[in-house]
Amino acid sequence: MEKDIYILGIESSCDDTSAAVLKDGVLLSNVTASQAVHEAYGGVVPELASRAHQENVVPVVAQAIKQAGITKEQLSAVAFTRGPGLMGSLLVGVSFAKGFARSLNIPLIDVNHLQGHVMAHFIEEPFPPFPFLCLLVSGGNSQIVKVNAYNDMEILGQTIDDAAGEAIDKCSKVMGLGYPGGPIIDRLARQGNPHAYQFSEPHIPGLDYSFSGLKTSFLYNLRKWVAEDPDFVEHHKEDLAASLEFTIVDILMKKLREAVKMTKIKHVAVAGGVSANNGLRQAFHDYAKRYGWTIYIPKFSYTTDNAAMIGITGYYKYLDGDFCSIDKPAFSKVTFK
Repeated sequence: MEKDIYILGIESSCDDTSAAVLKDGVLLSNVTASQAVHEAYGGVVPELASRAHQENVVPVVAQAIKQAGITKEQLSAVAFTRGPGLMGSLLVGVSFAKGFARSLNIPLIDVNHLQGHVMAHFIEEPFPPFPFLCLLVSGGNSQIVKVNAYNDMEILGQTIDDAAGEAIDKCSKVMGLGYPGGPIIDRLARQGNPHAYQFSEPHIPGLDYSFSGLKTSFLYNLRKWVAEDPDFVEHHKEDLAASLEFTIVDILMKKLREAVKMTKIKHVAVAGGVSANNGLRQAFHDYAKRYGWTIYIPKFSYTTDNAAMIGITGYYKYLDGDFCSIDKPAFSKVTFK
């Protein structure tokens, strides 16, 4: 009888320290420690994030193993986020994973954070069939990915400047609404008119994205309106949020539809932190009904950075015997390699 495969996943790419344990691809535990300290600064402070990871990583891993009902000696391998992300944060998770795996004499599995977001769709059923398209949208990334197999993914289009989530956060900041901007804009947009204001949309060839022009258009218009009425944001924040969200979702979905037409693949998924946005989720349902797509939308708990997605990616890499050497360094640059 074959031995059970227990994978410990560790995620530390930004400001969430997370650990998860999976048995034969089934999630047993998923523990995350978030960092509220960044709210006062209007964004993640890398040095503070790495210090918090140092404090959190040991208790989070211990809790994940305890909740899974196993001992560390039962682990088959340690999967960890190698990049992309904040280098200081990554180094904490990478260093811990290497030392932990070495102490247990078990294999190491390096996981690309972006691949992990896509693989979140295999934590719980229904699983999308191969090949499928995935719109990956987060604070730092906006990509259309063609997923051919668990470990075979191809980027069809990506942002050439700002990501969708980054644009939302920055527009929220200039409105004085706080950080993180995504949930705030999402909540306000539910109460506003999405057609109240129009902002510049990019004209980029192919399947690539651009959000810098939208961000600039929003900023310049807001300055003009506030100059005329200092209380403009307070009186119109719901309509501003709804119009901003509508424009960003429209940009994302138009390119995604082009990708569907080009590839003729109608199994379409969404992943990443921005996939928690209600406007984007509704757009997926609308497009599915209008164009005959079969859509896959993850649970809210699997949209943000979490170790479950690292663990499930690690599990399939384990089955392929795709391990990494202990000298592999962390990387911060966006890549699928």
